Amino acid sequence: MDMQGTRQLAVTQQQAWDALNDPEMLKKCLPGCDRFESTGEGQYTVGMAVKVGPVSAKFSGKVTLSDITPPTGYKLAFEGQGGVAGFGKGASEVSLAPNDAGCELGYTVQAQVGGKIAQLGQRLIDGAAKSMADDFFKRFDQELQALHAPAVADDAAAGEDKSEEGEPAKRSWRERLGLGGGGDNKKD
Repeated sequence: MDMQGTRQLAVTQQQAWDALNDPEMLKKCLPGCDRFESTGEGQYTVGMAVKVGPVSAKFSGKVTLSDITPPTGYKLAFEGQGGVAGFGKGASEVSLAPNDAGCELGYTVQAQVGGKIAQLGQRLIDGAAKSMADDFFKRFDQELQALHAPAVADDAAAGEDKSEEGEPAKRSWRERLGLGGGGDNKKD
């Protein structure tokens, strides 16, 4: 299985680099991951639950980083065993390039699977891998935004009308649309 792509991240290259090298961040973002622990320089043990079609398994494995070039990228090798469900192994390359909107993350993955999972067929395996990658990047982006989001809410609040107590004034839908007063429309 081969997969490649790019993702635009609304953070700096350094912020993305720091997150990609944070085991806790990776544990939060990898679907089904319950363990991502450093065992030495560029070495990690990983535990994760994986479901591909009708086959579910708990994988234990390791990840090894190489060709580390902060903050532009690295290569990684991974392998994992899932008991009778099979195994997975492969390599990936990750790159970060700054741009006007933050940075772009590029990735390539080459992976092989064996055992029951391999018997499911390439289409099902590729679909599950793409879904896992999409889930990872969605979570990764959410975590990055939570850590590094600009204070947009503060800027928006600065333009709000305030009541005497300093709270945002409550306005009717008519006022918000610029249609005038918000009083009751009761006919007495």
